[in-house]
This record gives sequence, C-alpha cells and structure tokens, in this order.
Amino acid sequence: MTMPQLTFELPDTVVVTGASSGLGHELCSLLVEAGVATVGVDLSAAQDDLAALAGYHHVAGDVAGEATWDKVVARLRSSDAKRIGLVTSAAILDVGTILDATPAIISRALNVNVVGTALAIKSLLPLMIEAHVGAIVAVASVNATLAEQQLGIYNATKAAVRQLARTVALDHSRSGVRVNVLSPGPMLAGLFKRHLESATDSDRFLATRSARQPGGRILEAREVAQAAMFLLSSGSTAVLGADLVADGGLTTSFDFRTGEEGASI
Repeated sequence: MTMPQLTFELPDTVVVTGASSGLGHELCSLLVEAGVATVGVDLSAAQDDLAALAGYHHVAGDVAGEATWDKVVARLRSSDAKRIGLVTSAAILDVGTILDATPAIISRALNVNVVGTALAIKSLLPLMIEAHVGAIVAVASVNATLAEQQLGIYNATKAAVRQLARTVALDHSRSGVRVNVLSPGPMLAGLFKRHLESATDSDRFLATRSARQPGGRILEAREVAQAAMFLLSSGSTAVLGADLVADGGLTTSFDFRTGEEGASI
C-alpha cells in the first residue's frame, strides 16, 4: 500500500555551516537527497560520504572570517542561485564552569557561535532581498533559554544567536525573507558527544540524560535536521521569528516522571 505523502517546496540552493559534523552533516545529506544544490561551510574538509555526492559543494574556511563568506557569495552568484536558504549550525562547546573559561575559550565561542552566525546572515541576506525570497534558520539551543550546568559560555552564545535571529526576522520581515530559530535539545552528535566524553562515567551520564527524555532516548541528529528542512520549506510560510524547539519533549515539563520515583500521592 502506498503511504500518503505531503510535499513542500525547498529553496534551489541552501548554505549550511558546520557541514562536516553532526547536525550540519546530516542536514546537507538530506538536502542533497532532496535535489537541493547544497553549499557546506566548515573549517574542516567535507566528510567523504558527503564530498562524493553530486550537488554538494564545500567551502573550507572559518565562519567568523569575511573571506570565507566572500567565497560563498561568489559561488552563489556564479551558479545564478535564485531561491536561497541558510542554516547556521556551526558551533563549538567547551565544558566547564566560568572559573575554567579563559579569554581564549570565551573569544573562540563568541567567534564561531555568534560572529559566524552574524556574518553568515549579513553576507547572504542581500542576495535574498534582491530576489525577494529566502529562508534563514539560525540554530540556537534549548540552552538559549534554560541554563545547563558547566556550559555557561555556550549557553550565553546560543542566547545571543536566538535574539539575533529574531531581531533580523523583524528588521527584514517585508523583504520576502523568513528568519526562524531552531533550538535542538541533546542529539547523538558532535556537541553532546563531547559533553558525554567529558563525563567521569559516560555510560551513566548517557543513561541519566536519556531517562530525562519523555521518549527515553537522545534524539538522532537526522531527526533534528528534518525540523530544519521544515523551516526551510514552503510548508512553514506562516512561521516568522519563531523558535522551533526540537528536543523530544525535554523542556515540555520541569521534570519527567519515569515511575521509578514511586507514586506521587
């Protein structure tokens, strides 16, 4: 039996930062599979499986460097891209309290997570305004709103990303460009894995964090990438300046009861 399907349109070309790992890598794969010309941006080279795909182009460079974005814009203009999308998923995370945060750690987090997002939007927005169409998805985090221990600098940068995107959405709401925020919870991908590896007992850390999730598991990065696909698509034209929380229900309640704690009454 044929399963019913719902089809939305995607941009002709989408630029994805943080393309060489985690959410960015999964999103690039989904976009190419859907027939979207995809430009990945990352300081690292593209992973082999992604580099081998027709329709994928990689720009190696620092997202906080204007030279990187000059290359991206040149690529878009040379390809005569009309309907452009952007997803800013590049991010770094350092585990530790504020006492562990050196000026170098703080600067690096701000550069990649905030400056990199701002430059990406600043560089591609004129092309979108010129075409009077475009979709921007700024990847923040549930940590932009809710604090998580030992991630103070990361949390602060993601809060900045959230407000940056929401303000850009208002500033350019009459230009045909939609800007929204995607706030993932923990994913079995780069940043969460780094936090996991820093734990004294990684197995216990993973089990405890999984038990907090209403579904009893940490989401796969591909699941969150599908939420980004929705925000890029024509199916989300009613959504502007919104924060789509993709966390498997983690932040729906202040505490998920598994039943192991006993009866509540």
